[in-house]
Amino acid sequence: MRVWIFFVLCLAGRALAAPQQDALPEEEEAIEDVATEEAVVGSNPVQVEVGEFDEAIAEEEEEETTTENPCLNHHCKHGKVCEVDESSKPVCVCQDPSTCPESVGEFEKVCGNDNKTYDSSCHFFATKCTLEGTKKGRKLHLDYIGPCKYIPACMDSELTEFPLSMRDWLKNVLVSLYERDENNNLLNEKQKLRVKKIHENEKRLEAGDHPVELLARDFEKNYNMYIFPVHWQFGQLDQRPIDGYLSRAELSPLRAPLIPMEHCTTRFFEECDLDSDKYIALDEWAKCFGIKDDDVDQDMIV
Repeated sequence: MRVWIFFVLCLAGRALAAPQQDALPEEEEAIEDVATEEAVVGSNPVQVEVGEFDEAIAEEEEEETTTENPCLNHHCKHGKVCEVDESSKPVCVCQDPSTCPESVGEFEKVCGNDNKTYDSSCHFFATKCTLEGTKKGRKLHLDYIGPCKYIPACMDSELTEFPLSMRDWLKNVLVSLYERDENNNLLNEKQKLRVKKIHENEKRLEAGDHPVELLARDFEKNYNMYIFPVHWQFGQLDQRPIDGYLSRAELSPLRAPLIPMEHCTTRFFEECDLDSDKYIALDEWAKCFGIKDDDVDQDMIV
């Protein structure tokens, strides 16, 4: 778990970004221009910058506010750039992948679900845009951050252990945010009150690498400490739109960084979709993390 937290904290250095809407694996992308206010990345270290793997959210195109350059305030979704047409109006067109900035290191590379390594997220989304309207384009999505590599199959025994470490991680991420807050608005007041109780509990298992037996025993003895962190993360991911369901794109800020390190990540989230509708509801999410039905509370997402 220490590796997880270090990795994500390194990636998320600015302020909180909201995830985006898409479908779970194999869903055709049909989500169009969702207008929301852009948040800043970093207050939630579980997430990395949404812009790196937003493959379906088309930002609302703003009205022209200058006569000098119509594209100055005209925003396009990832993979597209603004150009001025014959009528001097701004339009979004697919970016030529060859015009993307040259990558400067392995950390910029991303892996698509076509098992192809792209030099950067810019190259990936530009390529995806050129395939827009095709079957291949609809199915293509960013799989994880980093070059493509061999991901071993997740065994049943490993899948059983996965939520133990995930629960512990989410709890300690919240505690870390609480300790670092100091008027930085990393958590709102209601969240601070809930995390304060966890932070001050002397029985709390400190962050670190723990054997699964200890994690299981701690979850059983200190079950109430884990209820809010599970709800909190659901609320952090359910943003575009806020509808009580997690799509594949909304899961991306949490899922994409973890796959290269935790090979059960994909299978875990797939099996959370109990009714196989390609969306994860709050009750399905809670059940994945071992939260009892009676403790699932929509009002806890604050």
